[in-house]
Amino acid sequence: MLCFLKGMAFVPFLLVTWSSAAFIISYVVAVLSGHVNPFLPYISDTGTTPPESGIFGFMINFSAFLGAATMYTRYKIVEKQNQTSYFSTPVFNLVSLVLGLVGCIGMGIVANFQELAVPVVHDGGALLAFVCGVVYTLLQSVISYKSCPQWNSLFTCHIRMAISAVSCAAVVPMIACASLISITKLEWNPKEKKQKDEYGMISLSGRS
Repeated sequence: MLCFLKGMAFVPFLLVTWSSAAFIISYVVAVLSGHVNPFLPYISDTGTTPPESGIFGFMINFSAFLGAATMYTRYKIVEKQNQTSYFSTPVFNLVSLVLGLVGCIGMGIVANFQELAVPVVHDGGALLAFVCGVVYTLLQSVISYKSCPQWNSLFTCHIRMAISAVSCAAVVPMIACASLISITKLEWNPKEKKQKDEYGMISLSGRS
């Protein structure tokens, strides 16, 4: 098992690299295709319209798999460390793993259900991914403190907790803003608003 875990050391690096490439490639393709505004579009907007939707879906699906592999590897490492020198209840580590895997399932949902096709399912998957991901990082930070100083340095624990705190601070306004926004189209034509206003005036005059 230890040899297996050593061989899995490349997976977290591959997860970050692959996920970053997924966002960058889908963004570039979406901008070059004229499907999104190049200035800070939503990540989901860059994976809604073909051909970038296919790229986004494929790469994020693989990112979800890599995330699950990373979390399982971390679970086994903590389990082995805890058997060697007890520092926390195994249930705590198991709950962390389950939440992490649920977050990965959320990523898969985001990848396979575009925001304009099935927005409720897409948003539900995003909520799972973000919330479960943040709780996972918090639990892992707590585990790091519990295993300090034998398995982690105090500096490493502080860094992990700082990342968790920033994630928590970011996810709350993200959920609040997302609940206030309803996206039905990526681009709006100013003429559409004018036509809508004219139609509303005609309807009002007809009723009068």
